[in-house]
Amino acid sequence: MKIHPFFIFLIKVKYNSVHLIENFIYMLARNNPYQIFIKAYLLGLIFFSLSRLTLVLWQIDSVLATNQLINILVQGVRVDLIQMSLILLIPMMLLPVNIIHKNLCAFYQNFVQYWIILSLIIIVIIEACSITFIHEYNTRPNILFIEYLKYPREVFQMLFKGFTLDLIGVVLFVGFMSYLIFKIFQKKGSTEYKSSHFYIWPLIMIIMLISIRSSLGHRPANPAMFALTDNALVNSLILNSPYSLFYAAYSMKHESSAAKIYGKMEKEKIYELTQQSGPAAYPTEKLLIPSFKGKSKNIVIVLQESLGATFVESLGGAAVTPNLEHLKQEGIWFNQLYATGTRSVRGIEAVVSGFPPTPAQSTVKLPLSQTNFFTVASLLDKKEYATSFIYGGEAHFDNMRNFFTGNGFKTIIEQKDFENPFFKGSWGVSDQDLYEKAHQQFSRHHKEGQPFFSLVFTSSNHAPFEFPENVIQLYEEPQATEKNAVKYADHALGEFIAKAKQSEYWQDTIFLIVADHDIRVREDHLIPIKNFHIPGLILGGGIKPQQINHITSQIDLPVTLLSLAGIEARHPMIGQDMSRVDDNYQGRAMMQYYDNFAWMKKNQLYVLQPNQEVFYGKYNFDSYKIYEDRSISNNIDEPLAYALLPSILYSERLYKLPPQ
Repeated sequence: MKIHPFFIFLIKVKYNSVHLIENFIYMLARNNPYQIFIKAYLLGLIFFSLSRLTLVLWQIDSVLATNQLINILVQGVRVDLIQMSLILLIPMMLLPVNIIHKNLCAFYQNFVQYWIILSLIIIVIIEACSITFIHEYNTRPNILFIEYLKYPREVFQMLFKGFTLDLIGVVLFVGFMSYLIFKIFQKKGSTEYKSSHFYIWPLIMIIMLISIRSSLGHRPANPAMFALTDNALVNSLILNSPYSLFYAAYSMKHESSAAKIYGKMEKEKIYELTQQSGPAAYPTEKLLIPSFKGKSKNIVIVLQESLGATFVESLGGAAVTPNLEHLKQEGIWFNQLYATGTRSVRGIEAVVSGFPPTPAQSTVKLPLSQTNFFTVASLLDKKEYATSFIYGGEAHFDNMRNFFTGNGFKTIIEQKDFENPFFKGSWGVSDQDLYEKAHQQFSRHHKEGQPFFSLVFTSSNHAPFEFPENVIQLYEEPQATEKNAVKYADHALGEFIAKAKQSEYWQDTIFLIVADHDIRVREDHLIPIKNFHIPGLILGGGIKPQQINHITSQIDLPVTLLSLAGIEARHPMIGQDMSRVDDNYQGRAMMQYYDNFAWMKKNQLYVLQPNQEVFYGKYNFDSYKIYEDRSISNNIDEPLAYALLPSILYSERLYKLPPQ
């Protein structure tokens, strides 16, 4: 009887499949050069899968809401294969050299053994940090993780005091896993090679490279390819933490160019859409005609650490800022003010330089902006103001000292300059100490007839939330919580403003009290707009009470401050003078959430994402909900232009003080 060729093919496939499985088991059980690689692959895949499953169970409500549970777990294995192939690629590439040169066997076996052991321990350490990092930042370890590694002393103190149980748990877990890894890989790989081992090496290399690319498209796999939902946290669970972290580090090489992330546009069109018509060397140059006519005033910016609208009762938050609530009746209060980012340096960049956000690091940390980059201090220094940065911690943190000293700040006051402080914690002296030092500085300047500008940066509302005991009535127990820290920060602010009102410099000074960002920025969407909402208040001598309901961005504040202080000057800022807007002004906000750029005008929302389609939607300010609405998709040019403009200004060094 003649058998159909198709059935013969099936029989061969079945036979070959069984044969391959038998060979795989044989390779794992017998001494051969690939055994150690197979064990590493299996251990890595099992570990990553168990870790992901743990995180999924922790966030099960969010995961189930996406209806993507199976996809999350399956695509997660795909990411794990990418990561393990990347780790094992180099030792696998070197294997033929070892086969050809027998005298290198011992060296190669030691190299592979320690490479795998060290790599797996690093994987365990990074993955073990995931729960604490997700709890704080609502995503897996990313570029923030790398940035914090630059400040080991501060970070260790924060972890030791604010996350003691987490730290102990991570140390114990890493210790146990390290012991297990050493036991599994204590035996070196085989030094017995057959010709067949060499023949299958090219096939193994091809499989590894395919695993790393994990795509047949024009681009290799990247985190955007695994973004299956509109929930940023759930999307991050699909990844593993080493992959998330290493990809963030790799992406830093593109950090100065938003065009590589969001798309290209001609420079002339960008300038046209963003209404920039200055000369080539100063394309964003404008002449500020101040709204205040009179003797120029001193300016003080009080930048409040992590004071989101979620802590301000009149903005829909907790009732922990009674002094700020009272003071808002005395000045210009912004009801719809939005931060540009989620880091302190992003807030500094916005309120001191008026610079829009980018997917890169803040310009406070980038190399081309360390000198000759516009700040309010560089402008006022030319007008013979005394300029200072006053901070209770160490000014080198986040590169602040370098940025400030290179761009107009003549005096830096930091932790070492406080003698016998009332209280000192992990992040520096208390806010009460900070304000007392600022008050002394301002009083001295006024007595000398010296106009001044100062950035005063608080730090009490920062994990582990340390502040002096018996100063406030606690909002909740125990003492070291974020709400108690905010209430203390508000108490210290109230004391400072009360003292300033009694001073001689009050009538000649205007104060901006504003947050750098919210404490924990998170939500089940591409961008958590609710957590970008921050309080802002301008008050001082001659400021009349007013509430501004227009959407306002942090980059509007420095322009408004200069206008209210009576400073006529040329500047490169693109922000709006909010002291001059009328009822027809629509307002707009720009928000950078990791790689996502959001543009909000009225209630229309555009979210630009790397390597993905733009999200078009609307925002409900009452329910804090985002709704998709593609009817606005014909207006994308303006948001894209504003997303691309700052990268041009930075990379071509065009954001500088124009000739006065």
